[in-house]
Amino acid sequence: MLVSAEMSLYCMSDVGLNVPFPSLSQFLRMTKQYLPHLARLCLISTFLEDGIRMWFQWNEQKDYIEATWGCGYFLATCFVLLNLTGQLGGCVLILSRNFVQYACFGLFGVIALQTVAYSILWDIKFLMRNLALGGGLLLLLAESRSEGKSMFAGVPSMGESSPKQYMQLGGRVLLVLMFMTLLHFDPSFFSILQNMVGTALIILVAIGFKTKLAALTLVIWLLAINVYFNAFWTVPAYKPMHDFLKYDFFQTTSVIGGLLLVVALGPGGVSMDEKKKEW
Repeated sequence: MLVSAEMSLYCMSDVGLNVPFPSLSQFLRMTKQYLPHLARLCLISTFLEDGIRMWFQWNEQKDYIEATWGCGYFLATCFVLLNLTGQLGGCVLILSRNFVQYACFGLFGVIALQTVAYSILWDIKFLMRNLALGGGLLLLLAESRSEGKSMFAGVPSMGESSPKQYMQLGGRVLLVLMFMTLLHFDPSFFSILQNMVGTALIILVAIGFKTKLAALTLVIWLLAINVYFNAFWTVPAYKPMHDFLKYDFFQTTSVIGGLLLVVALGPGGVSMDEKKKEW
């Protein structure tokens, strides 16, 4: 009877979670149809906010690019217009589930363009966060490939496509770069504990072991940090810190969206959770 009860409890756990907590497994099953939608909304939030900001700060952004690069009025205007239409258009396509792959590639281009234009390439913290954002887009791209494949249900298949598996792996690895920027190197007990726990969790997500549980824990941790440290609504709008915190808040929210995709879809084929099935 004891063995039977243990096996029943184990079977209630989701693939990729594999922990005997029926309440957590039940939560994931109940939110399975809603979680991907929430994940996509969180993921595109930074692009949506930045596109709207380009509209309201059109002249400021244009003047900055023109002064920094000396490219002239026309090219500076084209840069702002490309960022505005590329980001807002990509967000609309992703939320409407139309041409998602093209939207992802467009947003990849926006990240690359901004990395160069705003000299993020030389700021390691912002560079790592932009790479983490790219990791979220990789996961979204992998999800869109999965949806496209599901349209041909019943057609014989050789298994999950390798490109999707490696996109999920790359997405997971890039996502954890966000947490590396949150590590604090000071001797206090709380910082040491936070670094140890955070490092353990990001390693679990990167290698794909107990992935859903680790990713969900990181979502809760990052959400708390984001609301506490990036509370831009507490800073007057005319202060430069307001825009800085707002940018940081929505970029962090996008990484949360990427982690929610990991929770919703699992780690993919290139992971220890998947390999355990073969053992």
